[in-house]
Amino acid sequence: MDNCHDHAEHNHSHGGHHAMTMDDAMMFLRRFWYATALLVPLLLVSNVGVKFLGTPDFEGRQYVGFAISTIIFYFSLVFFEHATHEIKAKSYGMMTLVSLAVASGFLFSVASTFIPSFGGMEFFLEISTLIWVLLFGHYLEAKSTAAAGSALQEVAKLLPKEVHLLVDGQSKDVPLEQIKPGDTVIVKPGEKLPADGVIIDGQANMDEALVTGESKPISKKAGDKVIAGSICLDGSLTIRLEKVGLDSTVGHIQQLVETAQTTKPKLQYLADRVASLLTFVALGTAIATVLVWTLVEGQTFAFALTLAVTVLVIACPHALGLAIPTVSTTATSLALKNGIFLKSLKKLEAARNISVVAFDKTGTLTEGKPAVTDIVAEDENKLLTIASALEAGSSHPLARAVLEKASESKVSSKQIQDFKNLAGQGVTGRIDGQQFWLGNEKILDGVELGELEKKLSELSDQGKTVAILRSNKEVLGLIAVADKIRPESKEAVDCLHQAGVKVAMITGDNEGVAKYVAVELGIDTYFSSVLPEDKYKKVKELQDKGEAVMMVGDGVNDAPALIQANVGVAIGAGTDVTVEAGDIILIKNNPADISRLLVLSKKVYTKMIQNLVWAVGYNVVAIPAAAGVFSKWGLFLRPDVGAFLMAMSSVIVVVNALQLKRIKL
Repeated sequence: MDNCHDHAEHNHSHGGHHAMTMDDAMMFLRRFWYATALLVPLLLVSNVGVKFLGTPDFEGRQYVGFAISTIIFYFSLVFFEHATHEIKAKSYGMMTLVSLAVASGFLFSVASTFIPSFGGMEFFLEISTLIWVLLFGHYLEAKSTAAAGSALQEVAKLLPKEVHLLVDGQSKDVPLEQIKPGDTVIVKPGEKLPADGVIIDGQANMDEALVTGESKPISKKAGDKVIAGSICLDGSLTIRLEKVGLDSTVGHIQQLVETAQTTKPKLQYLADRVASLLTFVALGTAIATVLVWTLVEGQTFAFALTLAVTVLVIACPHALGLAIPTVSTTATSLALKNGIFLKSLKKLEAARNISVVAFDKTGTLTEGKPAVTDIVAEDENKLLTIASALEAGSSHPLARAVLEKASESKVSSKQIQDFKNLAGQGVTGRIDGQQFWLGNEKILDGVELGELEKKLSELSDQGKTVAILRSNKEVLGLIAVADKIRPESKEAVDCLHQAGVKVAMITGDNEGVAKYVAVELGIDTYFSSVLPEDKYKKVKELQDKGEAVMMVGDGVNDAPALIQANVGVAIGAGTDVTVEAGDIILIKNNPADISRLLVLSKKVYTKMIQNLVWAVGYNVVAIPAAAGVFSKWGLFLRPDVGAFLMAMSSVIVVVNALQLKRIKL
């Protein structure tokens, strides 16, 4: 399969539902370093320091510990800020629990220090260590969730800061923000294009890899469209700007990345619910722990409270909070690297269950423009010379295909007299004093096709449009024109079959054309002569048979079908990345990327499940252990061990998510 090949908004009801930025990440990191510096002296004056490190015991030692840990506690107030948002929104999540754990542990230790009856059971060091771990965990999380924001900055880097604007024939350097549609700019070798536009003058090889993922330089000349963010490799270009700022390709990409940030995979909602539930489980268990140990077991209140605080500390669902966002973020950037835009992470999750991929034909599986596929004649060059002279005056799309072929074959051009368009038949005219006709069978007018008859019906059966060229006396030959199948389409279909997915094709073309393409590519089911507005009905037909359908189209007339499908994939066609209807966008316009998308979907889902199982499983074991359930075997979880285990579970979840980066799509 290999050879075929976040961001989830960080929304665990965090900070009033806002996505974390890089500033948030740096704030957590700063606090983490302050806490690190303070932990060293705190360790030296703690019970652990005196017992295990041999630091001298002195009068009032616990008050020094209290003073240092109060400063560290101050750094944790950011958690309480977020918790108040959660409580106000009645959406009790991770921050509520974090705050409970930190506050209960700290206040318990303060009471132990100043109220002798508590028996001196303070654990300032443990709570400070917990705060230290949480700050680092939140730094990691904010950093990973800000990655999609940095994807936005990466996109912004695609554009130059200054532009050479042509004003009254003179070049003038202006900031990027000042350009508008209709302006004319000059782009020199090695420079990036500031906006989408059309070349008026000059020719150059363009590197579009940063925007479309197309690795080969593309040769562009006057009249060609160029896209924002591509690099002019050689030659100087004069360009008339068409789409600027948010309307340009790069602008659309930015909007897509922003949209992606506000979507969350379904598993994220599950994780949020579990975190919320855990808050109540932890509180309930903590209260039960105090009651059972004091009333039933007859232990001191201080002892029972120590266990209860350990329960709250260990239940801190930090790993759970990190489980999904870290995977989502990694997935988003991995997809971007492979030219796949995830507008919706929910749909990426859904893609793993797809049973049928339905392709639109024109522009998706085929090139989308007619080209000459066959020439049947004794003298090909002579045929092309006459045909191109006749077609020079026609505006028919097939005429363009003939003219393109003639310029490729470098045939000499001829003058034409008495040119006439024959409605519903073709064209006629005189070349070098001789009359010629080019068109369908109606132009034969009694002239025999002879041996060419068999060839004509063969080409017509393949769904090709065949033009006949004749003179007064005889038929000179045939030119077949068709929409060419993309070379990548065969690979795309083969890969999907290898992955056990069926392939369908929905096209407005006639039965002949549809059948020819379907047979060539090995497509399982096809629907021909479908009107654009009825494509979605065909998707629904497949769904009614119990299939999970992914629709792949070029967005414009396929919008209803893309929306109807379980997952809609829009093919970006390089410039028009603004494919509103698609949930996922393939920038490279390569249908073979679909199988990469399915691989990514399965791997991402597996990672999310692994992280959830780990994060929840850890709590299932750790909470009863902290409550003293295993005490008859002599097993008690001390608060400091609890804090360490909680930290490790977060690290494991993050490391597991980052493994995704190694995947070859």
